[in-house]
Amino acid sequence: MMLKTFSMGLLPMLMLAGCSMEPDYQRPALPVAGHYAEQGQGQHRVGNGATIRWQNFFTDPVMHKLIVQALDNNRDLRVAALNVEVARSQVTVARSALMPSVDLNAGETAAHLPGNLYNSGPGGGTTYHQFDANFGITAWELDFFGHLRSLNHSALERYLAMDATQRATRISLISQVAISYLSLCSDNELLKLAQNTAQSQQDSWALTRRSYENGVSSEQDVVQAETLVRTAQADVAAYSRQVRQDMNALTLLVGRGLPTDLLASASLKKAWNFPATPAGLPSDLLTHRPDIIAAEHRLLSANANIGAARAAFFPSISLTAMGGSSSGRLSDLLSGGTAAWRVSPTIDLPIFRGGQNVANLNIAKLQKRIEIADYEKTIQTAFKEVGDALAGQETYKDEIYARQQDEQASQRNYDLASVRFREGVDNYLNVLVAQRTLYSAQQLLITTRLGQLTQQITLYKALGGGWKS
Repeated sequence: MMLKTFSMGLLPMLMLAGCSMEPDYQRPALPVAGHYAEQGQGQHRVGNGATIRWQNFFTDPVMHKLIVQALDNNRDLRVAALNVEVARSQVTVARSALMPSVDLNAGETAAHLPGNLYNSGPGGGTTYHQFDANFGITAWELDFFGHLRSLNHSALERYLAMDATQRATRISLISQVAISYLSLCSDNELLKLAQNTAQSQQDSWALTRRSYENGVSSEQDVVQAETLVRTAQADVAAYSRQVRQDMNALTLLVGRGLPTDLLASASLKKAWNFPATPAGLPSDLLTHRPDIIAAEHRLLSANANIGAARAAFFPSISLTAMGGSSSGRLSDLLSGGTAAWRVSPTIDLPIFRGGQNVANLNIAKLQKRIEIADYEKTIQTAFKEVGDALAGQETYKDEIYARQQDEQASQRNYDLASVRFREGVDNYLNVLVAQRTLYSAQQLLITTRLGQLTQQITLYKALGGGWKS
């Protein structure tokens, strides 16, 4: 009768099964403008970097090979993949709480009672044996108010966030390898330029010394020629160091030794042919950038945790049920008349917890506000990165052209200054200034080429490209 009364009391709660205390999720509004400044009013160029596979974007054979090796061996990417596996296992753990735990156990109890308890005389006594075999459910929580389902939902969203984070790590690794290789090419070109300049200026210095010995040039001309030699020699040492550091950085990213002939082809003077990646609407980034996807999944996880915190204010109901057999002899354990069972439903009604449940709910709500701010910041950062890359795409072409014209003009100026010096029209100072100007123009052209190629990779990455194989 008591069990029937208890079951009738549970009926209204059973009708609530499947309810959830989680707040209705509303995606936060975009905290950015509706278009990029470089696109003008309503002039949106439709594009999506995620649709371009990285193999089709990075077509240079050497760069392609380095990226493949990095994807196979980079430790950061390996750790990211393992973190995804951990998160997947945590989802399984959270989901298992929704199901009953079924156990099977068997045991024997032996007890000896002394004879004086039953007046059986000295030396008497009785030994009892009890054999048990039980099969049943141990402490199954009936999730009427969605506490366990909310925790399971939270774990699932954390797993999805970790999976998106792995894709973001993959994009970052691919772009880092590509940019690091370009940096190596640039520094290798600057090193060769410094070496050629040092040799050329060494020859000029020797020629000036001979002219001084013949009374044609002054001692000041000799000293000025030497300054150019020393500057170029210092640049050779600096760029040699930078090339070695670039090689070390690539080795770390790739996760293994680099090809021995890597430097032989390390030059920016190649046909890179990166496909154009025009930007689409800012809202496109919500589905194309894994870091934004990960941030929203973390927000959804925090939203689910609010449901779990709310459910803690309601009763929790657990059920323990055991069925099996008990006998005084092992041979009779499975015979008729030995069946035994036990059902133990329990209810835990929170009355006073010292403010624990209220504090946990406040923490869950605050955590959601933190995740909203992080989600909005991630979108703003993505918008800035795309805007910066678009600005580079619009301006680098003009800058490269200007740098090329500057180098050509500097070369003509140097040639004219050398002729006028040899003919005795001008002093060596004009040659010195022209040499320095030409050397600087050549260096700036190389670094500008590096910037132009780097921003193309940056735009591809900013638009979410690189994670599709």
